[in-house]
Amino acid sequence: MINHETSDRVLLGGDDGKAAAAQGISVVEVREADGRWQAVDSTRNRRITGDTPVRFSGPVTVDGTSRGVLACGGHGVTPWGTYLAAEENFNAFFGTDDPGWRRTEADARYGLSASGFGHPWHRSDPRFDLASPEARPDDFGWVVEFDPDDPSSVPVKRTALGRFMHGGATVTESAGRVVVHTTDAEDGEYLYKYVGDGGWRELRAAGRSPLDHGTLYVARIRPDRSGEWLPLRHGEGPLTRAAGWRDQADVLLRARLAADALGATPLGRPERVAVGPAGAVYLALANSNGGSSCAHMGAAPSSKGCAPRPDTCGRIIRWHQAHGEGRHSFRWEEFLAAGEPQASPDGAFAAPKGLWFGPDGTLWISTGVSGEELNGPLPAHRDAGNNALLAADPATGTVRRFLTAPRGAEVTGVTSTPDGTTLFVNIQHPGERTARWGAPDADDPGAVSTWPSGRPGARPRSATVAVRPIRHPGRKASS
Repeated sequence: MINHETSDRVLLGGDDGKAAAAQGISVVEVREADGRWQAVDSTRNRRITGDTPVRFSGPVTVDGTSRGVLACGGHGVTPWGTYLAAEENFNAFFGTDDPGWRRTEADARYGLSASGFGHPWHRSDPRFDLASPEARPDDFGWVVEFDPDDPSSVPVKRTALGRFMHGGATVTESAGRVVVHTTDAEDGEYLYKYVGDGGWRELRAAGRSPLDHGTLYVARIRPDRSGEWLPLRHGEGPLTRAAGWRDQADVLLRARLAADALGATPLGRPERVAVGPAGAVYLALANSNGGSSCAHMGAAPSSKGCAPRPDTCGRIIRWHQAHGEGRHSFRWEEFLAAGEPQASPDGAFAAPKGLWFGPDGTLWISTGVSGEELNGPLPAHRDAGNNALLAADPATGTVRRFLTAPRGAEVTGVTSTPDGTTLFVNIQHPGERTARWGAPDADDPGAVSTWPSGRPGARPRSATVAVRPIRHPGRKASS
């Protein structure tokens, strides 16, 4: 499975129809033959796009038919073998040309605006025109589940996990219950955790989804290294009908505002979560402009638990979840701070976003400095060079650079074969505009990069790279 988080109209020839079709998820079966990985014809192969029929399950219901899966960033895999795709920056595709449209409080909180973010889909599809009666912004911003082994599986938006800009959906188990860690992946947003109401095996045996029956929590993280999980549960604390919350569906639909009301801790662009073999949970904080987030988490206390301040390069924190009576509390520590020379013997890096543990316990870290900051002008971003994939030792905190991305690209999803002999690395939007190298256009799409072909004038393309050890006769394998 490969998520398609974003699409560049310029690199796709300026066609909004192509840009919409490029969204969603691809299911592709690959096999190794003669030392090469190749896509093969398979009944499992399919595309899920911005027009694919979907259904909703859980507390939130949607009138009529719904279509589309958009802006999927991180992912998760459930113990029962289904795939979870996290819808992230869906607000980018909405807008309107109607001067009479006015934002509601929820519109503003979810970043919906008339101008959008350079994706004028509202001019060709009324679903994305905020002034249209057919506008469907509430259809997006969910964790989406489907069965990759069943090509007829209809994607299901699991509303019990809340609506926001999901950075991922990392699935683990605790005492037989499913646990899903997710984030709201914007600067100043929150860390969340969903816990099933009972054992997932028992729920499935009873014909109930473990992702429909559970509680969503948001984190309050304190500078004294303590933290607690606050339930987004209707009727409790400030989330009452008297305070304007109609029911549980309303709480989940407006999860950002519910988390605000609970006093959750704003963080510096919280992105992916990974759970290590020893049970520690790791969270990547990519960076922050300091306007509203507690990026450093060691600052002086304030009404939000810390004083906002910038963190241009980001960091990774980790914690062990408490059990028993203290299961809603935890103690956290900083694992590493990016942008500091001692963080990596191979030089500086910035904007840690992706986290994934390999079979051998290595923590793989992918970086995602944005195009307007990549290669400059901040010294830390200039010194870090292109985005990269890093390998970290959880015991020592040592970080080594494993590979470097092409110009304009981010390193995104990482996984491996079960035996760890092949590492699959996704390279996203090579050739995109950067601060140093300029911008492509329709006449010169390869102005920044022509990766992966390298041919003069070629159009850059996202791709999955398979990395294998180099084997020489009579020598041990090396990477």
